[in-house]
Amino acid sequence: MRRMSLALAAAVLVTFIPGHVAAQDVIEIDEPLTIARSTSLADAIAAQANALAADPQGTRPTAIEYSDAHETRAKIHKYVSWAALPLMATEFALGEKLYNDPNSINSSSRGVHGAVGAGLIGVFGVQSVTGVWNLVESNQAPGRKKRLVHGLMMLAAEGGFVAAAVTAPGHSRNDLINFDANKSTHRDIAIVSLGVGTAGYLLMLLTGGSH
Repeated sequence: MRRMSLALAAAVLVTFIPGHVAAQDVIEIDEPLTIARSTSLADAIAAQANALAADPQGTRPTAIEYSDAHETRAKIHKYVSWAALPLMATEFALGEKLYNDPNSINSSSRGVHGAVGAGLIGVFGVQSVTGVWNLVESNQAPGRKKRLVHGLMMLAAEGGFVAAAVTAPGHSRNDLINFDANKSTHRDIAIVSLGVGTAGYLLMLLTGGSH
């Protein structure tokens, strides 16, 4: 009996509810439609999109053209640089051999050591001319700070090599009197210069060159 009553009540609800819902289906809204802003991030993205649309060329890098002379100097600088590390390593080995030789003042290796040192100064001289010239011409190109640091290090090393050559012992009788002290000064200047030159060389080699 109870089940029949529940079934009858359900049938009555099904009969009357659809009509009630149908009467409420159409709702008129007199308020104007508005679009809600989502977040401040969306505003920023929209603003950036509008800026790019207004100036599509603004984000493109400016092309830099170099002269034929610049390219020639760059090639000379690159190819000559291959001799820098071997010469520095050879000069260091010869210098250490002479420094530890008690009879170095009469050693035949002194001539070879001097010749390699002169070649090293020549290599750094060519590098200085071509490098500084191109550094000035490529002032606006990317990577200028790295090129500037490299250039200053190599110029300092070249100056050190010249100073080492000037302080080399045995050039005069006075040098013979203070030979041991002078060769220590010569060695210290040479080692510092070789270290700075090697660091400047590796800076460009390990970081992708001049870019």
